[in-house]
Amino acid sequence: MIALALLAAITFTPARPTVGDPITVTFPAPVTVQPAKEYEVVAQRGNQVIVRTFEAKTFTLRTSGGEEVMIPIHSVLPPNDKLQPAPLKPPRAETYPRAPFIAIGVAAVAAIAAWIAVVLLARRRIAKPEIVIDPVERFRSSVMAARSWAALADATRRYLAATDPRLGMELTTRELLARCDDPTVAEVLRQGDLEKFSPWGAVAADFRALVARALAVIPSVSEGPAWAGGAHADLDARDDEGRA
Repeated sequence: MIALALLAAITFTPARPTVGDPITVTFPAPVTVQPAKEYEVVAQRGNQVIVRTFEAKTFTLRTSGGEEVMIPIHSVLPPNDKLQPAPLKPPRAETYPRAPFIAIGVAAVAAIAAWIAVVLLARRRIAKPEIVIDPVERFRSSVMAARSWAALADATRRYLAATDPRLGMELTTRELLARCDDPTVAEVLRQGDLEKFSPWGAVAADFRALVARALAVIPSVSEGPAWAGGAHADLDARDDEGRA
């Protein structure tokens, strides 16, 4: 009777184990189960033992205490299965992604539109006529507006470079005076250099008189006496504005 009661206290789950299922067998007290060829011991924890088998038949689980448990194993195959593999189905064809082609098309349309816009704007662009300022007029206006020796020297240099290719703006004062021996030009350039680079500034000189002499450098202007009065009148007006 005691043996029957002990066997009744032994349970296992799942109730209908199949091939490969882990089967948990619970005993009334801790036991030890040795592996056997009919089953495989997966784990042992006190009074619980986990086993499994890969044969669809009943096997007997024996413990070190002499207990025996018969566990039926059911097949996962349906009855009278011919053990023939199911026919393989061809893989489902996936549609080719359209997103890259859409992106390429949008980029191509944008590029074409941009080039069309560039061509249209290029055709509409109107060439602005280049304004050519007479060197004589530029020199006269620059000299009359000069308020320092440096400004007077720069105006003289620009006029000489514009009227004589040998007297370019890249020349130093010494190089330029070696090619132009005009005393007025020499004085104007030296006064401008002293004002720019000397810590003591330019030497004392009559700025108004040197401006008039600088204007005389213009050949087309210095020839007629009618201009002289006008130049001196402009200088006098400028002096009056300065004193005011």
